[in-house]
Amino acid sequence: MRNALVDIYDVVTMPSAEKMYDFLALHEKPPDLILLDVIMPGMDGYQAIRLLKGDERYKDIPVLFLTSRDDKENEYNGLALGALDYIRKPFVPELLRKRIEMCLLIQSQKEELRYMNNHLYEVMRKKTMEVQDLRETILSTISELIESRDDDTGGHISRTAHTLDVLIRGMIKMDIYADELDLIDIDLLIESSQLHDVGKISIHDKILLKQDKLTAEEFEIMKKHVDYGVKIIDRIQKKTMENEFLSYARVMVETHHEKWDGTGYPRGLYGKEIPLYGRLMAIVDVYDALVSDRPYKKALSNEEAMKIISASKKTHFDPAIAEVFPRIIQESL
Repeated sequence: MRNALVDIYDVVTMPSAEKMYDFLALHEKPPDLILLDVIMPGMDGYQAIRLLKGDERYKDIPVLFLTSRDDKENEYNGLALGALDYIRKPFVPELLRKRIEMCLLIQSQKEELRYMNNHLYEVMRKKTMEVQDLRETILSTISELIESRDDDTGGHISRTAHTLDVLIRGMIKMDIYADELDLIDIDLLIESSQLHDVGKISIHDKILLKQDKLTAEEFEIMKKHVDYGVKIIDRIQKKTMENEFLSYARVMVETHHEKWDGTGYPRGLYGKEIPLYGRLMAIVDVYDALVSDRPYKKALSNEEAMKIISASKKTHFDPAIAEVFPRIIQESL
């Protein structure tokens, strides 16, 4: 066999599997192929391939079995242990060389495919990071744009995102709507919450920047920021593949002013007709408004705000969320 291959390959022969292992241990570069006899002194071929495939250093070396046996059970066992092929003795040199050539070609293609997969993974990872960075940049820019038009609510977007994060993680720990929350990408949801007031971009300055409390007519115009926001998200969705992120944002834009008792706007949804994202954003949005200064009111204390939220748990807010909200927020302070 060595004589049939030596003109093409560098061939090293070993009298036993034990000697083969000694050779492998002494050489840093593994061989491209191992031709392994089934019947050998000491360790047989099946024991040897088990050791090879169980060793991280050698498990990827292709193995061809040599055997004079001609039974299907032994052949199946060898292939099941990881051998690429069986070569029966006595062999024809030309066929032996062709079988080895094909095995090395398969191994080369596997290595190339592994390299391409690893390279593709790295490319995709970098692209994902680029998309994420772009999304975060766009979000922060839009948030700054919204808040630059309404100085009196400065920091509202970042504060509500933080409070929403604390609330969701606290609810999961307390097993409140945990099954529903486990299905969402929390980080993506928190990011998308920064768009909940994006429709305010379309509200005229004389209303958005008014220093006094809005009249009933002005408030009706202000309420339209929800529909404006939905239209903005819909336009973006038509031009991008970021569907999950924008779907979260759309729900919160459209429903964060709905109320548990059905008296909210713009749809007058009742109870659990309001999506969970909207119910969460509603309580977070109101809480931040209560504890923040406005031109027409002073900030309330945390205790005063919690009393208002508690009193509104069957009218404005989902009772299950309003019940645990004070405890979760208090523990985070």
